[in-house]
Amino acid sequence: VQLVESGGGLVQPGGSLRLSCVASGFAFSNYAMTWYRQAPGKERELVAGITSAGGSTNYADIVKGRFTISRDNAKNTVYLRMNSLKPEDTAVYYCNVTIWPWNYWGQGTQVTVSS
Repeated sequence: VQLVESGGGLVQPGGSLRLSCVASGFAFSNYAMTWYRQAPGKERELVAGITSAGGSTNYADIVKGRFTISRDNAKNTVYLRMNSLKPEDTAVYYCNVTIWPWNYWGQGTQVTVSS
């Protein structure tokens, strides 16, 4: 199993970014996918999740209305569109899949929101 995130960077407050996570090594379309983030000195937290076919999504309250998770099963890719970014969104963002009983993570992509 391999998860490779990309799309992070430095953005000003109010700006937007789209993160991508390309998956390989498993039947991507059969599994729910999630995005987490970890800010310096804080625990890793769930940001958003999407079911295997993409029919259902869920979000942390702090990102609802600003972030959108989506997936393209033909490309084995899950996305996180982030709008109206705030300095408190600064973190390393990780892609995650649980293939019981194992939990797999990507290497993460840094998002920094600063003027």
